[in-house]
Amino acid sequence: MKALFPIPASAAIGLLGLAVVFVCAMFAPWISPFDPNAVIGDPWGPAQPGHPLGFDNLGRDLLSRLITGARTTVFVALAATVIAFVIGVFLGLTAAILRGLTDTVLSRFNDLLMSIPTLIFALIVLSALPQNLMVLIMVMAVLDATRIYRLARALAMDVGAVEFVEAARLRGEGLLWLLGREILPNTMTPLLAEFGLRLAFNVLFISTLSFLGLGIQPPTADWGSMVKENKDGIIFGVSAALVPGAAIALLTVSINLVVDWLLRRTASLRGGRDDG
Repeated sequence: MKALFPIPASAAIGLLGLAVVFVCAMFAPWISPFDPNAVIGDPWGPAQPGHPLGFDNLGRDLLSRLITGARTTVFVALAATVIAFVIGVFLGLTAAILRGLTDTVLSRFNDLLMSIPTLIFALIVLSALPQNLMVLIMVMAVLDATRIYRLARALAMDVGAVEFVEAARLRGEGLLWLLGREILPNTMTPLLAEFGLRLAFNVLFISTLSFLGLGIQPPTADWGSMVKENKDGIIFGVSAALVPGAAIALLTVSINLVVDWLLRRTASLRGGRDDG
């Protein structure tokens, strides 16, 4: 019998990659074989029974730190993306509905933030503020919200000109009704696609900040800091830095494969409805 929702091979690979990473992130304390901060071997020691990936620069089990780092990396990237979408989508849709002075002020402020290079802005702010997890998440969320605001506003401008939105305005519906019942459901598909892309970007961004020393602070394990801690081993032929780098690549590629499949599937379903 033909599958009701056939999944192409690329999407299946992406879903499998996401499943592996999210299982590691959710159950890290239970599936991690050793304490990720315990020194139990030689620095950059080779793989051996019980330690299939070997040891890092301090002699900590690399597999345990990789599993624990998945929890930190995924949590920070996902939290920043969710907060950014709440801020960006709400302000973008609000500006498109109210227009006038509200739209002008929000859009000009958004343009001002977007004119500053993302990495430079993050480095300056994180250097000045206390380095803790909440500050890091909020800085990433604010930077991401500017891109989401622009997309949400553009989508809402298009949908807001349609007759059923104007009819709701004439009925006297309030702002929250227009946002939640009229505009948001009709902009959900591109916003969900953008969510996946922003999540992949935030995985790379938090890894970059950790590599530069302004992201997750030691001894907490995350993939970006693991690359930084073990990068010197590459000179001596030690692959400890390549393992977390491969994990970052696996997660970002998996997200993009799934997002691409969802976009193509949504487009095909919409085309089918239009043909019908």
